[in-house]
Amino acid sequence: MTPFVDIAFLILSFFIMATKFKPPEPVEITTPGSVLSQKLPESNAVMVTVDSANHVYFSVLSEKDPSKMDAIIEGINTAQNLNLSPAEKAAFRKVFAVGVPFSSLKQYLAMSDEDQKKVKQPGIPVMDSATNELYWWIAESKKAFAGEQLKFLIKGDGKSKYPTFEAVVSALKRNEEFKYNLVTALDDVPVGSELDKVLSKQGRVEKQ
Repeated sequence: MTPFVDIAFLILSFFIMATKFKPPEPVEITTPGSVLSQKLPESNAVMVTVDSANHVYFSVLSEKDPSKMDAIIEGINTAQNLNLSPAEKAAFRKVFAVGVPFSSLKQYLAMSDEDQKKVKQPGIPVMDSATNELYWWIAESKKAFAGEQLKFLIKGDGKSKYPTFEAVVSALKRNEEFKYNLVTALDDVPVGSELDKVLSKQGRVEKQ
């Protein structure tokens, strides 16, 4: 039995070390359902999150190259004259999602990790087209990932309102980004629908 126990612990250790844990989110989002499935990218992607109270958050998925985060915050700091310290810029690497206006960003990045978790972020201003701050986050992201494929994801709560979604899309359009993916929850394909018929036909072909 001893060899089998050793093997079991080795397999368990492998899965523990190889598993990627889901990063914490600033708010709980209940996404609408969809019958189409596509794996969420783990890098080279920007995610814009809209919660049920229509607060907007910005996050970057870039596991391979943390320098991308440095380039984004450096660009924001220069464009908005925020006077961020080196420590505050470094803190941006550890922030999963930003949901504060530029006027509060310096104070937010100066907080400890525990204090940041306690803060209820008010969201990035987007409703006024003249002061749509999401535009700048997207613009600096494009500069940081210049020459690479960058995907844009929108994750909205099912209770969020259309004007906020329209403002998010407007920020993308102003950056000449017209393609984006919507993050949804996976639902079953309705029985008898056209998609159900196509999938059923494909299943019969595979069995043959």
